[in-house]
Amino acid sequence: MKATQKTFAGQMARAAADAAVFYFCGPDEAGAADAAARLSAHLATRQGHFEKVELAGAELRRDPVRLADEARSVSLFGDQRQIHIRCAGDEAYDAVETLLASPVKGWPVFILASSATDKSRLAKLLADRPDALVTMFHPPDLRSVTLAVREMADPCGIHLTDELAERIARGVALDTRMARSEIEKLALYLDASPEAPRRADAAALDAIGAVSEDDSFMPLVNTVLAGDTARLSAELARMQELELNPVGLLLAFERRAAQLAQLAGRMRGRADINAFLEQEMSARRVFFRDKPDLAQQLRRWKGRKLARLVGRLMALHRQLLADNRNGELALSQGLAEIARAAAR
Repeated sequence: MKATQKTFAGQMARAAADAAVFYFCGPDEAGAADAAARLSAHLATRQGHFEKVELAGAELRRDPVRLADEARSVSLFGDQRQIHIRCAGDEAYDAVETLLASPVKGWPVFILASSATDKSRLAKLLADRPDALVTMFHPPDLRSVTLAVREMADPCGIHLTDELAERIARGVALDTRMARSEIEKLALYLDASPEAPRRADAAALDAIGAVSEDDSFMPLVNTVLAGDTARLSAELARMQELELNPVGLLLAFERRAAQLAQLAGRMRGRADINAFLEQEMSARRVFFRDKPDLAQQLRRWKGRKLARLVGRLMALHRQLLADNRNGELALSQGLAEIARAAAR
């Protein structure tokens, strides 16, 4: 069976009851990982305590039989099990095919393939099966993450205004995993629960909030996409000094590129970018502080050039996942190339 980003929450209970293999893919790694964690927790309410077994796609490519063995094996202490696989593309295809050929039903298997799509071989293998679920996650927009934050807060007993929910969404750079963590911290701070709900305010959010990692990401994102090669070396040095996470930083670039693509699609050839962005701000799709950077970037990245930017970022993402030891160097080289392209 297949689900979309919008229908996943409604199909989750049915999938948990009927399916045993869950495939999460798409460029929104945070959304896919958060969905996998939610489904895992939902299954855990029925399983009770479970042992989490983590496997890499590269391991399963070398040993395709291992997944079926792990899914059928019993924990040393008799615990329930969940198998979690992280891969870049179709390297786990043979292992999953071997698992599905087994007549013995195994433990639940979660596959997180953020560099793949629902057109991959593995997705096509699973999509038409009633005992599997395939869901693709696209980079979210501010409105959808703000709504998701409010939906996270309600079961925790926290009442959020739209402004506070949007502030949390922006503060976590539209990362729903981080947003869930912020909500949990807020519930602890306010001593909130479904039985004793509390209303959150800005002071409570200030008390539990750390400086957003996005505050460190965005100066580099804006420098690169503006083609400001004069500032680039200083920003790359700052990246090293602060030890910014290469994958997290790249996700910030991917979210901005997705935002530019959405805005470019809505512009439809209009020449007055400032007037267009004013309309987007009125519709609460653009934050007023982002307007100057977005205006500059929309002038530089459009049409085929914007498409090439998206493709280059996806290639960089795959490169980082394949070789995380040299991730910082590869990312620095890739960002320098993008900045030079923006400057032309």
